[in-house]
Amino acid sequence: MDNKHTDDSILKTVRGFMASRVIISAAEIDLFTLLARQSHTADEVAYTTGADLRGITILLDALCALGFMVKTNGTYRTESSAATLLSADAPPSVRPMVLHMGSVWRNWSKLNNIVLGKAVPDLEKGILDKENFEAFIGAMHVVASRAAPDVVAVVNPGGASRLLDVGGGSGSYILAFLDAQPAMRATLFDKPEVIKMARARVEAAGMTDRVTLVVGDFYKDELPTGHDLALLSAIIHQNSPAENEELYCKIHRALDGGGRIVIRDHVMSPDHTQPLEGALFAVNMLAGTKGGGTYTFQEIEAGLAAAGFTKIKQLQDKRMFSLVEGYKA
Repeated sequence: MDNKHTDDSILKTVRGFMASRVIISAAEIDLFTLLARQSHTADEVAYTTGADLRGITILLDALCALGFMVKTNGTYRTESSAATLLSADAPPSVRPMVLHMGSVWRNWSKLNNIVLGKAVPDLEKGILDKENFEAFIGAMHVVASRAAPDVVAVVNPGGASRLLDVGGGSGSYILAFLDAQPAMRATLFDKPEVIKMARARVEAAGMTDRVTLVVGDFYKDELPTGHDLALLSAIIHQNSPAENEELYCKIHRALDGGGRIVIRDHVMSPDHTQPLEGALFAVNMLAGTKGGGTYTFQEIEAGLAAAGFTKIKQLQDKRMFSLVEGYKA
């Protein structure tokens, strides 16, 4: 019988952080942007960034080994596909999300104390509290826009005419729903700084006559009423069960009779061990939030039922794009 684990497989997994840290450090120093424009020697990069020559040389060589840089005659340049995705000034750049992982990294480094219940310094909230908040939301928009049409197809909004997107970000999902449903109108509810970005996205899409932007905080405020479909996308993992139940109650009040709630998030197996991505994401919520985690269908169902929803079922089982729906009687 083959062993599930070997010494090589264990050490390969344990060493996995090394490549991740190299990429995060390169993004934080902004090497991908610097070397996307033109090639430089390690001496030139050290001078421009203020880095130690030995340190930057070793980091650049590791980036070459990973395929993110190309080294030619002693000069370094960002590999072309990496330049498109990791340069600060590239429109579809995911660099802000990589920088966010740097904040996640710092929180995860406190994991032992968190698990043991020891005091830890304030946890970082990540890129959302920093200067490139807008870039982070923009990067999320790029990723969400690719997935949104498939989510809309599975949700099948049917005859729904008024959508409420709770914590809807820059509008990726609202725009996908409106594209699929020409008669639909929508309300996007989020914090002031996010609504500012959403307005720009909605205007660029020519949807201003179909979208109402409402500023608010769903932890404190009631939600706008008069909707027959509500979307709660990638929100419940940041909340405790009690916070989710309170939010479900608010959404229940915001929906007309017969209205439907759709939740997009990880949905875990009954024993909370699968999928792997969801189990690791729960650790991320342990390291970064006071009460967040990932939930099973049964836990989501119980919270929705307590809020008054019926006919609760899972529409899709697909990692972070799993979908659960329920109806207001």
